[in-house]
Amino acid sequence: MDAIAELARVSALLDAEAKAEALFDEVITRGLIAPGQTESAVSDAVRDLAEEMFGIRRFWHKRIVRAGVNTLEPYSANPPDRVVGEDDICFLDFGPIFGEWEADFGRTYVLGDDPAKLAVRDALEPLWRQGRDLFDADPDITGEQLYAWIVDRATALGWEFSAPIAGHLVGEFPHKQISGTAVTSYIAPGSDTPMRRVDPAGRACHWILEIHLIDRDRGFGGFFEQLLDVRT
Repeated sequence: MDAIAELARVSALLDAEAKAEALFDEVITRGLIAPGQTESAVSDAVRDLAEEMFGIRRFWHKRIVRAGVNTLEPYSANPPDRVVGEDDICFLDFGPIFGEWEADFGRTYVLGDDPAKLAVRDALEPLWRQGRDLFDADPDITGEQLYAWIVDRATALGWEFSAPIAGHLVGEFPHKQISGTAVTSYIAPGSDTPMRRVDPAGRACHWILEIHLIDRDRGFGGFFEQLLDVRT
């Protein structure tokens, strides 16, 4: 793929992420995450807001809204629908499709001023940035190497990182038809090929890095994700 086409791909991915971030900002502005709302009601409200703001209703993966004890659960789980509490912690993980481009964006919000919940929320982005720094510093890093470092660093900071992956490929929808479900499509144990590579169509691989930290003793966790390898 020539340089001009790749620049267009990167621009499209960054535009999709910027729109996802604007969507999440508007979720907070409108107070959609509120005590007394069920997780499913918040999810539906975000879906409707995405259509209002950007005319989209397609999401390339299931919409995730988790609150309280449900924030301990990995992506693959389907815990019972929970009501958001007065002094709760909640995270959103949405994969909207803008045009034909995937975004994948996750953020954690705290309702109230519980210091333990705030600590989880505030630990997420710094660890994400440390993971990106490691990726930037090692041109040959593999998915399993980055995953192992994230897990070890989370443990050293006093958190549990129990998620089976710490990220994945992202790109033109549906990227899974190109990459398949092979472990090398993930930042995960067994992903032993360099992350900087081209896909079978000859296009540069682009990645999402996701951080899921857990305070198991207190019964909650937090989540943060966004593009890893491209930025404005």
